[in-house]
Amino acid sequence: MVSKETRNLYPRRSVLSDETYEMIRNLIIDHEIPAGAKVNIDALSARLNVSPTPVREALARLESDGLIRKVAMKGYTTTDLLTVKELNDLFQLRLLLEPWSAEQAAMQSSQIGQKAIKAEMQSAKLALKLRDMDQVHALTEHDARFHALITEMAGNQSVIESYQHTHCHVHLFRLYLATKNFEAASKGTKGFQKNLHDQIHATLSAPATIKEHELIASAITEGNGKEAKDAMNSHLKLSLKRYSTAARGLEK
Repeated sequence: MVSKETRNLYPRRSVLSDETYEMIRNLIIDHEIPAGAKVNIDALSARLNVSPTPVREALARLESDGLIRKVAMKGYTTTDLLTVKELNDLFQLRLLLEPWSAEQAAMQSSQIGQKAIKAEMQSAKLALKLRDMDQVHALTEHDARFHALITEMAGNQSVIESYQHTHCHVHLFRLYLATKNFEAASKGTKGFQKNLHDQIHATLSAPATIKEHELIASAITEGNGKEAKDAMNSHLKLSLKRYSTAARGLEK
């Protein structure tokens, strides 16, 4: 994700389509365009100082990403946040795909794969040294890369594509930020769990999550398929528990 400063710059004409896509994507992910909101092409064009054409192209790409929904005769809207049921459905699919992928990654572990997963864990340690939202963004990106890398190391193209189509980390990050924003707006009022932010923040930035990743990475690099499978299974169940708390809080 690009920095706030970069987001405020107009897109350079040489890479207009890609930068327009990135800017609109960040507006959605950071809830500057709220979930379930109507997206006005002309308003976005004026805001980004571009013609409607790159905006339409960007919206088509964002529809593929699961961030935009196009309704006939009504135009574009941003997709809603995950409900509790959708969150559970997503994790049930991940529990089918990812423990198996971790096991296969360990059994097929190569020097290239081991080097890649060690480098990714090093990026997590560097991310922990950052502060506030810079840390949140960096750890979210690490989390997405880590899980995608393991499915790729498993070597099954159908599994890779199935995982990619979930866009899980994009939706989970939106849920996290919505929770954080809701907590700030609700501070001091009853009806919102006082410790919700602390619980959900652990999903992204607490050392506990990195330790879970380290257990998975260690098992893979050691070629221990069963341990890798069990560690991934445990990690996903803990993540589901943390995110479920957030989703229930938002539905109140």
